[in-house]
Amino acid sequence: MAPKLRPGDRVRFVSPASPVPVGGLARSAVALEQLGLRVEYGAHVHDVHDTIDYLAGSDEDRLADLNDALRDPRVAAVIATRGGKGAYRIADGLDFEAARRHPKLLIGFSEVTILHLALLQRCGLAGIHGAAWDAGRFGDRAAASFVQAVTSTEPITVHATTDEHTHALTTHGRAEGVLIGGNQDSIATGAGWALPSFDGAILLLEAVNLRLGHIDRQLTMLIKTGILADVVGVAVGQYTGCGAATDPTTDVECTEIDVLRDRLGLLGVPILGGLPIGHGKNPVAVPIGTHAVLDADARSLTISNE
Repeated sequence: MAPKLRPGDRVRFVSPASPVPVGGLARSAVALEQLGLRVEYGAHVHDVHDTIDYLAGSDEDRLADLNDALRDPRVAAVIATRGGKGAYRIADGLDFEAARRHPKLLIGFSEVTILHLALLQRCGLAGIHGAAWDAGRFGDRAAASFVQAVTSTEPITVHATTDEHTHALTTHGRAEGVLIGGNQDSIATGAGWALPSFDGAILLLEAVNLRLGHIDRQLTMLIKTGILADVVGVAVGQYTGCGAATDPTTDVECTEIDVLRDRLGLLGVPILGGLPIGHGKNPVAVPIGTHAVLDADARSLTISNE
């Protein structure tokens, strides 16, 4: 993992996917400055695409901002303003040689998962799965986890909670391996071109606004292609806004828990659900691409932070 942040370090906001939410970036910048960090902005950070409104400007400009930050040895961390859509368009154009030459933290989640995966695949660079700290949106737990993830080298332990409905997926057992994954939609999108090897890894999954059929289809594809054949454990975070569905022909209600249990159970490995990681309330930031220990019996995930 790249060096952790210290007072005086430069961090740069970029928008590799969807446009910046109004107001959120300013609050995040203030919070980062209170940590003693020097906040910079990519040239196109506030852009909006001329015709495709879910993109933060053109592919060329979004990629240019990201690569400028990767190439600048003075920048200690690159922070994605948000996820959304569109990072999959530019992930293969990253300057991987610059990322190797000047390793730095990439901080982001959701759609930014595809960038984490590509950097891990091509140059072994771990990152931080979590949102830019928005003091107006996140509570104390999320804020504290962000600070720990970006400034400390101490291991991070995330405890599962029954407040997260995915806790129902928890089985038994213990697993050790590199924690790889993040947003399910991005993992599925990266199949065949942007995914590192999951052999011996702990798979991290979270999702937002996925229909049950999409959850099923994506996990089935990842399983049938053999990508997940040798994972040693699964850590399941927040599946937010996925909801339940009733088939009008059978009147049988199905939930995302039913689909996840059906698909992930095929892997035959320990599963730890109920982790406050993802798009839900007060999500925590965690390292991604580092060694982790999943203990389903203790309901904990401990992740190396260096």
